[in-house]
Amino acid sequence: MADGPVVVNSGGGGAAIAIVVAVIGIGILLIMTGVIDLGGGGGKDINVKIDAPAVEAPATPNSGG
Repeated sequence: MADGPVVVNSGGGGAAIAIVVAVIGIGILLIMTGVIDLGGGGGKDINVKIDAPAVEAPATPNSGG
């Protein structure tokens, strides 16, 4: 029954999986950092108006006289 050694070729399958996982990881990183925008905001213009508070000068004491 011994026909000879059985050779299992474990060629580039692991490398191909590593490349696919790396590309997916880089894509997720770019989406999370905002480099790639998938159209979530739609280019909305947010107008924020901030008025400065009214500040009055303190009253000066009379010099007397």
